[in-house]
Amino acid sequence: MRPFTYERARTPAEAAASAARVRGARFIAGGTNLLDLMKLEVETPTHLIDVNGLDLDHIAETAEGGLRIGSLVRNTDLAADARIRRDYGVLARAILAGASGQIRNRATTAGNLLQRTRCPYFYDTNMPCNKRAPGSGCSAIGGVTRQLAVIGASEACIATHPSDMAVAMRVLDAQIETVKPDGAQRVIPIADFYRPPGNSPHIDNALNAGELITAVTLPKPIGGVHLYRKVRDRASFAFALVSVGAVLQPDGSGRIALGGVAPQPWRVEAAEAELPRGAASVAGRLLAGATPTADNAFKLTLATRTLSAVLAQARA
Repeated sequence: MRPFTYERARTPAEAAASAARVRGARFIAGGTNLLDLMKLEVETPTHLIDVNGLDLDHIAETAEGGLRIGSLVRNTDLAADARIRRDYGVLARAILAGASGQIRNRATTAGNLLQRTRCPYFYDTNMPCNKRAPGSGCSAIGGVTRQLAVIGASEACIATHPSDMAVAMRVLDAQIETVKPDGAQRVIPIADFYRPPGNSPHIDNALNAGELITAVTLPKPIGGVHLYRKVRDRASFAFALVSVGAVLQPDGSGRIALGGVAPQPWRVEAAEAELPRGAASVAGRLLAGATPTADNAFKLTLATRTLSAVLAQARA
């Protein structure tokens, strides 16, 4: 691990200003992803800004009838909150499907959304990776691709986004609140938060330099049956081959998002109009234009079957 300096921020604006001022600075809260990346020298920050003391670990009701989740709310606390369990069950289920209990005790809301890909080539600093070292190439293309993207990728990167929570947040149309280095605030719909890889896969999201997530806001509850189903190689501490987050209504309408198949939580609202016609019709629209490899073409069938199981569970 390389040397770095450290500070404890006193306010969100101060943290953002410091991150913009010091080249190579990173925020640290739970550290469940960043510290691993530092040990492998995938991330080499020169300065760490500890944001744990910023009083951003509360869940509060909003005037619109939704919930405002502080960026430092731990995953365990979020999944256990009675309001989340009652009104946003897909989120509680998705969180509990992720990592292990010990990691959920430390991982934060913002950190979960910001975690970086688990593509093995990204983690191996001996291999070229455009996400880690822009312009170096993508070792995954032509390599082992079983875990990687079948849709939404590019010729520069085929990595997937690993977050289960993000899939549920996409289903719920969450909004991400931030503070900029100049103290200005903005709100980013989660539909616009993750960037497709294009020719710049090293840029994961819409945050600007130094911008700090302060909260995630959920709209008022939409009712329905909330489900999250994750298919993985082992039952614990494994990332999704395919996951399905769903909120399904009695009239047959609903919302669907997939995890494990793209560089971001994958939702195509037009596909949801196909719900009355069954899983195959929905998956056909969701995955239209998919470009799988020989290693991961099975994900197309797996996504359809997983969605079918979710719809059957909702009917039951």
